[in-house]
Amino acid sequence: MASKSDIVQALLDRHGQTFCDELGIAIERNEPAPLFQWLVASNLFSTQIGFEHGAQAAKDLFDAGLTTPRRMFDSQWKNRVRILSEAGYARMDEKYATYLRKMSGQLIERYDGDLRRLREAAGKKREDEIARLKQFDGISKSGASIFCREVQAVWHELYPFADDKALQAARTLGLGADVWTLADLVDTEDFPRLVAALVRADLQNDLDAIRDAA
Repeated sequence: MASKSDIVQALLDRHGQTFCDELGIAIERNEPAPLFQWLVASNLFSTQIGFEHGAQAAKDLFDAGLTTPRRMFDSQWKNRVRILSEAGYARMDEKYATYLRKMSGQLIERYDGDLRRLREAAGKKREDEIARLKQFDGISKSGASIFCREVQAVWHELYPFADDKALQAARTLGLGADVWTLADLVDTEDFPRLVAALVRADLQNDLDAIRDAA
């Protein structure tokens, strides 16, 4: 029977790239633009449309220059709809094109376009940060959880954070039933990678293969 450390190593070897790394988002800089880009991706990932479409939509929006709240807010609605539709949001393109502009406007109005100001306004308190994230248009509980999964690398009050999807995968693999047990399995700096790996393995129906690889 594979040990927990073997399973963790197999997870990291097969799926240990964070979603920010895949999208080219420099979350480790903790600066307004990458934080906003990760919020956009979290918004898109929280839909029922599939991760691949969300990742493509985020990449295409960023490639079109919509990398800051102001640029997103000032962009043409029809262009956002087109980008989302071509990425696979055909039935939800108009809805999410609207969400992204409203979210950007709220971020500008409330926090001068800088999510670090949300963090300060929340007193760096985890639950208050999550509550404030959920006030943005399109950011549900799921979207806020996705955002926290990787921003915990720089917003240390969130550590350790794992959402329901990651914890369910951890339980399936016998890695523990709670976030603190999971966090004990890796160094602090590797924890976002482990959480991402659990989510990826679940999304790709790869949990059985992880066991076999371990």
